[in-house]
Amino acid sequence: MAQLSGGIPTGATGFLGSNIIKKLIIENYNVIVLKRSFSNTYRIDDITDNVKSYNIDQIALENIFTENKIDIILHCATNYGRRDIEPLSLMQANLTMPLQLLELGKKTRINCFINTDTILDKRVSYYSLSKNQFREWLELYANEMICVNVALEHFYGPYDDNTKFVSYIIDSILNNAKKIDLTEGNQERDFIYIDDVVDAFITITKNIEKLRKGFLRYEIGTGKSIKLKDFVKLVKSIARNTETALNFGVIPYRENEIMSSKADITEICKLKWKPKFTLEEGLEQTIIMEKDKIKK
Repeated sequence: MAQLSGGIPTGATGFLGSNIIKKLIIENYNVIVLKRSFSNTYRIDDITDNVKSYNIDQIALENIFTENKIDIILHCATNYGRRDIEPLSLMQANLTMPLQLLELGKKTRINCFINTDTILDKRVSYYSLSKNQFREWLELYANEMICVNVALEHFYGPYDDNTKFVSYIIDSILNNAKKIDLTEGNQERDFIYIDDVVDAFITITKNIEKLRKGFLRYEIGTGKSIKLKDFVKLVKSIARNTETALNFGVIPYRENEIMSSKADITEICKLKWKPKFTLEEGLEQTIIMEKDKIKK
C-alpha cells in the first residue's frame, strides 16, 4: 500500500490513539502526532522515532498544515469529563479543537476527516453533548471532503485508564478489592476488544479511496450486548477471584441512563471488517496482561 503524504491522528498519547498509531506505522503510513508539551507520552515512547511530532501548545495549527501535505485527519482526542472537569475545558477538546482542524482541512483540501464519536445520547453527559455537537458540524463539511463518523461502543483492553468502567472493574478484581458497589446492573452494553476497534479504523482508512465524498457513519462494536451484572461476574470468574463482594443495587442508575445499547455493524461489515475476539477472549487477554503489570 502506498504511503500517505501525511495523516494526523489526534489523541495520540491516549489509549485508543496510541494503539491506532502503532498499527498505522506497521501499515506503512506517514504519521504526524499532535500532542501538548506536557503530555505523558509513555504509551508511544517506543515509536517516537517513527513519527513526526508537534506540540500544539507551542505552535499554531496552521503551521502544521503549511509544513506538511495532509491527506487524512483522524480525530481520537477526547475529554470524557471525569474528575470534575469544567464544561469549557471539555468543549475545547471535544468541539473547539476538532472544529479548528476541520476548517484547516477544508482550506488545505484534505481528503478525509475521521471522527471518533460515541453511541451515547446527548442528554447523558456534557461529554456526549459535546460529541453530538461536533458531529453536527462534521455533517456541514461533508460537501468539502469525506467525513467519516465512527461511533464506538464500550471498548476495552490492557493498560487503559482505570477511571473507565471496564478497567476499574478489572483492576479492583485483580487487586482483590473487598467490595465493589454497583447499580443493579441490568443495563445492556456492547463490549469490544481494542484490537478489533483498531482494525476497524485501519479498514476504514484503507478504503478511503473507494468511499464517496459526504457524511458516512459507522458503528463499531460486536453487535451483541450483555447485562453489566453478567459482565462483572464474567470478569470475576475469568480472574478466579473469590474474595470481592459485588454489591449490586447500591448505586442508583444515573439520570437518562441508557438501558440497552449495541452497535449496528452492518455498514462497517460491508468494508470486509468483523470482530475477531469474543468477549471471553478479549477479557482473558486483558486480564493476563494486567496481571503481568501488577507483578512488575
